[in-house]
Amino acid sequence: MAGPQETYRPAEADPAIGFGMKDAAGAASRASATLRRVHRFVAATSLHDSPVARWCVAAGAFAAALAIRMGLDHELPAGFPYLTFFPAVIITAFFAGLAPGIVVAVLSGLSAWYFFIPPVWSFHLDGGAALALAFYVFIVAVDLSLIHWMQQALGRLAIEKRAAADHAAQRDTLFAELQHRVSNNLSVVSALLTAQARASASTDVSAALSQASARIALISKIQRELHDPARQSLDLAPYLEQLGPDLLAASGRTDIGYFARCAPVTVSADLAVPLGLIATELISNAIEHGHGGGRAGRIEVRLEEALPKDRGAERTLVLTVCDDGPGWPAEFSIGRTRDLGMRIVASLAQQIGGAVETRNENGAVATLRFNAGAVRHGA
Repeated sequence: MAGPQETYRPAEADPAIGFGMKDAAGAASRASATLRRVHRFVAATSLHDSPVARWCVAAGAFAAALAIRMGLDHELPAGFPYLTFFPAVIITAFFAGLAPGIVVAVLSGLSAWYFFIPPVWSFHLDGGAALALAFYVFIVAVDLSLIHWMQQALGRLAIEKRAAADHAAQRDTLFAELQHRVSNNLSVVSALLTAQARASASTDVSAALSQASARIALISKIQRELHDPARQSLDLAPYLEQLGPDLLAASGRTDIGYFARCAPVTVSADLAVPLGLIATELISNAIEHGHGGGRAGRIEVRLEEALPKDRGAERTLVLTVCDDGPGWPAEFSIGRTRDLGMRIVASLAQQIGGAVETRNENGAVATLRFNAGAVRHGA
């Protein structure tokens, strides 16, 4: 007879997100990407570490601008004395820095004044020439200021980026060391419990200690799986495929077949430990009660995605553990059982917002349904 089903569901959060927030986040992301590309380009073409190259660029830019302007003097109408000098100033300031840019700006202004502002070949200054010169000074001052501020901002960004990289490296090192120490400490505790279980004269005490040791060893194994701080996730499919043989080997059972049919699903570290413990308890329960007394048989584990009832509904993943044993006892309720392992399953299912159901179908069947919104599907 199938026992009653137990369901543990937390309150669901509203998934709605404003389109305005999405647009703003997208614009910020695009701006950040553009700034990173500009920073990489400036860093790759910067001449700040080579003074000779900086001044050679300045001299070359000024000479080219003057030569081109002289070559176009008879082709251009009056009123364009600074036409080729603006690009020279901008290019010099961008690639060679502020000081060479100022020098090129001064030389360009004097050359345009002397060669191309009537009366040419003199520094005579009338009202029109003064206005043109003032306009030139204003434009190049703005250009130089903007380029200088941009380079200062990129310089500060580079410093902050290096500092962030250093902090990230230190964090990764500390995290790896912490994970390693936690995993080792859990392994030591598991070994101590195993040794105590072997030394105990009481069968019940020995079994309880062995189960506690297995649970702690499982947590230690997951800690090692999550050793990479950048990863912080676990692929459940290969983990579940290996979990059954490990538990069967630990129990010394070679007469039980284990079959796993698992979709590739990657879960976060927050879900990996409780899901691993739930799977361990359900498989261990099938070994102990479904195939107790040396009874041979099979255990099957499935991990699959349930079809949503409504379009747009959140995806739900289903973990099923079944055996071909005698089934659950009559009137079995996972919410009222005194079995420690099943109480752990119920508690952990409630912790992750899942629902556990038990039924008899050619043996005992236990099903865990949990929200797929907190997991990522593997490739």
